[in-house]
Amino acid sequence: MVVASINTTCKHIVRYSPKNLSSSANLNSLARQAAADRAWSSISRFYDNCKKQIPGKKGYPKYAKHSRSVEYKTTGWKLSSTRKAIIFTDKKGIGRLKLVGTYDLNYYQLDQIKRVRLVRRADGYYCQFVVAVDVKIDVEPTNLSIGLDVGLKEFYTDSNGHTESNPRFYRKGEKKLKRLQRRLARSYDKSRKETGLRQSNNYHKARNRLARQHLKISRQSCCNTPREWRVA
Repeated sequence: MVVASINTTCKHIVRYSPKNLSSSANLNSLARQAAADRAWSSISRFYDNCKKQIPGKKGYPKYAKHSRSVEYKTTGWKLSSTRKAIIFTDKKGIGRLKLVGTYDLNYYQLDQIKRVRLVRRADGYYCQFVVAVDVKIDVEPTNLSIGLDVGLKEFYTDSNGHTESNPRFYRKGEKKLKRLQRRLARSYDKSRKETGLRQSNNYHKARNRLARQHLKISRQSCCNTPREWRVA
């Protein structure tokens, strides 16, 4: 009931929206519903944590002034015949975007793609696809058992004595991170902040370099990186 009332509120916002909310009116209706679902998910998670009396912070929902992603469901977009480009058909004016990456989309039917998310990263824009697939893996039992111990010094050690070294991606890139953070701090002008002026171009360039380094470290752990197609 609450989610339905939120979707109804989105409809009224579009119908009676002033000029400063015209961007919401131009967005696809299912994209607005996806944004409302994400907002309600954060609100309900906060109240659930309060009811369960979880110690520490409860995850109070905060207003995201600069949203770096927009999610479409089954409408508002379409793929080209070659699956090498995606066209957004709502009134936002995004238009046609070229997909740079592998050709894995050719293995799926269009009705299997349930959601499309356009995400802004430090090094550009990326497109994510949520695909409904029934994964069936036939595994023959070996009737063998093995014990694993995960630690800090070694990534894991099994009962057979084999150890896998810890990659320590963050520690290896920490020196460069510190250097980029110092450059960002030197280019920050406090007087501009007090007077409401925009920071210099060198500051924003330094901030982007730092964000790219953080992004590189996070991508080195391939098991946590979602499949994305870069758009151009």
